[in-house]
Amino acid sequence: MDSGLKLFFLFCFISFPSICTSKHHPLDPLSRKELTLIKTILNKSYHNLTFHYVGLDEPEKTVLLPWLSRPTKKTLPPRRALVIARLHKQTHRIIVDLSSCSIISDKLYEGFGYPLLTIEEQTTASLLPLSYEPFLDSIKKRNLDLASVVCSTFTVGWFGEEKMGRRVLKIQCFHPKDTVNVYVTPIEGITLVVDLDEMKIVDYSDRIRVPVPKAEGTDYRSSMQKPPFGPSLAYAAILEPDGPGFKIDGHKVSWANWVFHVGFDVRAGPIISLASIYDVEKSKFRRVLYRGYISEIFVPYMDPSPEWYYKTFFDSGEFGLGQGAVPLEPFTDCPTNAQFMSAYYATQDGTPVKIPNAFCIFQKHAGNVMWRHTEYDIGDQVITEIRTEVTLVVRMVIASDNYDYILDWEFKPSGSINIKVSLTGVLGVKGVVYNHTDDIKNDTHGTLLANNTVGTYHDHLFTYHLDLDVDGDVNSFIKNNLVTKRVTDYSSLRKSYWTIVSETAKVESEARIQLGLKPIEMIVVNPNKKTKRGSSEVVSNFAHDGATGLCSQFR
Repeated sequence: MDSGLKLFFLFCFISFPSICTSKHHPLDPLSRKELTLIKTILNKSYHNLTFHYVGLDEPEKTVLLPWLSRPTKKTLPPRRALVIARLHKQTHRIIVDLSSCSIISDKLYEGFGYPLLTIEEQTTASLLPLSYEPFLDSIKKRNLDLASVVCSTFTVGWFGEEKMGRRVLKIQCFHPKDTVNVYVTPIEGITLVVDLDEMKIVDYSDRIRVPVPKAEGTDYRSSMQKPPFGPSLAYAAILEPDGPGFKIDGHKVSWANWVFHVGFDVRAGPIISLASIYDVEKSKFRRVLYRGYISEIFVPYMDPSPEWYYKTFFDSGEFGLGQGAVPLEPFTDCPTNAQFMSAYYATQDGTPVKIPNAFCIFQKHAGNVMWRHTEYDIGDQVITEIRTEVTLVVRMVIASDNYDYILDWEFKPSGSINIKVSLTGVLGVKGVVYNHTDDIKNDTHGTLLANNTVGTYHDHLFTYHLDLDVDGDVNSFIKNNLVTKRVTDYSSLRKSYWTIVSETAKVESEARIQLGLKPIEMIVVNPNKKTKRGSSEVVSNFAHDGATGLCSQFR
């Protein structure tokens, strides 16, 4: 090590002593001090580097699991960060070792696609049209007030073309003169293309001219609503005299018979790891979920016109769910009994940004019944047994342009993990010439909602990464197909019945399913753990639509 590097390492040790000697859990998200250290290390070696992703470079599972079995007896796995950065119009994938203040590797990425968009470059790009002469002329021709125009960034999509030669965004503008509801006032027909590396407009078109939808009645603030939509209803206080019922130790959460780790990533948002449930009979925790998070949200709009065809968003990979996380407001986003956790991410220049109240964790007392039974057949007795359901919720809210996603991980004492997504916000609409359905002559690719306003057809497709460890990491994926059987031998008055035909996936491709109306049960089992009757002892069970729940049942 040369003298310069020795001095730099000494500087890091003196400036960031808690990091060099830290005892972070290996899956803890990067802290504010760690993000600052990463910025310091990289700025020592690079100039004009832009940070597009900074996250934990997690230890390999084969390294982490042995450590977890005896955490006090073994050395912590290396604490490292993964940085995706841009320099001289090239994408770098950099691994930084935080304990040694050193860069472990730096590899150029030359494949398809580009890294996460930063907030800063989107903000800069969205302001370019306001000083671009062709755009100013278009606004003047529409008799619109330039001072009321705001613009937003849209990714360009990919439709099978050759690899793109540059990072570009498309810009669409709006005219919310008399409303705070920006997205219901689109200025249709104008499309701008911005080269992000050059930060300049490289293409412009003004193809059609239609009226901007009227702002009347579009203000969504409760103070502007009439009952029952406003003012807000009073919230109900939840009293827990014995405390919250759960314990937070760093990022580890313990509640009822569950223990799990809550993490954060600027791309994925909330990450749930190492979820295990306590088995009373065996007096030990049994593993359920090694790691779970949203890997992508795909939002394609169903309009092939030049102004809309490219609107096929990847909310995670392009914009970053964690980057869109918003501070949760007590008593509104979360109930009165919630506790909060903050999160950090790095800006374009590597500076840490704190998201206060990024998570809320609370027990949900919804008055639901977890289990009940009424028995009349024991003499003169009527036996009623009711067990109320209490759920532990880990919540984060992601603001993604016109939509807000409420992401919940719900843990239940019965052994279930329910993954819940609530979609709210405002619609993305298209300006049209029509004011009544009778006037429509062509396919509008949506529904006429108001004068000159169409809500465009679109989907929200959620993909979850679920690394299940059902009572260990030797698991099998089984599809239980419900198959109709016909009675053809006259052995029963029944004409048909259904039975289960199981398929065990031997390779990954065999685990693919075609979602539809055909019922299917998807289960993950540990074939090495058997009940006294010989069936698989542990089962993780998925809803047939693959979108609403993960249920871990021990049987």
